[in-house]
Amino acid sequence: MSQILTLPNAAPGDGETLSDQIFKKIQAAIVKGEMAPGSKISEPELARIHGVSRGPLREALHRLEGQRLLVRVPHAGARVVSLSQQELCELYEIRESLEGMACRLAAERMPAAEVQELRRVLEAHERDEAFQAGLGYYQQEGDYDFHYRIVKGSGNQMLFRMLCDELYQLARMYRIQYSTTPNRPRQSFAEHHRILDAIADRDGELAELLMRRHIRASRLNIEQQIAQGNLRRTEA
Repeated sequence: MSQILTLPNAAPGDGETLSDQIFKKIQAAIVKGEMAPGSKISEPELARIHGVSRGPLREALHRLEGQRLLVRVPHAGARVVSLSQQELCELYEIRESLEGMACRLAAERMPAAEVQELRRVLEAHERDEAFQAGLGYYQQEGDYDFHYRIVKGSGNQMLFRMLCDELYQLARMYRIQYSTTPNRPRQSFAEHHRILDAIADRDGELAELLMRRHIRASRLNIEQQIAQGNLRRTEA
């Protein structure tokens, strides 16, 4: 079981609606691969499994469409998203560009206390049992996520909305589902440390370069796995 790091603003808020709860459950199932990419969504089946009426369920499904985790297929209903190799490549190209920018801005703007908290995030990643066993990279979301914290630290709200609202869960879906390629978790962890060192040194140019290389390496790793017909997945 993964160890949990205590960070501010990491706990969910109170007062969630039934739709919020169903949304989070289905979102987690999709992102973790428990609902297979391309699988058809059955509203009656989901309503039965979660014990809810169709109203809250449909609201949750609509929100998942907004996160691009579900797609509507003409005459076939909703399905879990399944990106083609070209679409996946394009997603990583977007991440490479925008997260590189976020890294440069974080080096310029992130307060020293937040840089230290980012080090604590990596320390928690290193202690994770799955990581220690070489089974994958730490995959908690939000403030536990190295990439999320850097985008947040950029101080650019439009960039945050693009990467941490619109594309975040879709990107996490592929980061998690490609998380067990041998050696990649350790390589990724080392790359994260180099990126953080550049941010701490306030070297925005180097931080951007290292983040772009990091995401490009993940993309090339995924493309190699696809080319080999290997359905095991790699960390982003």
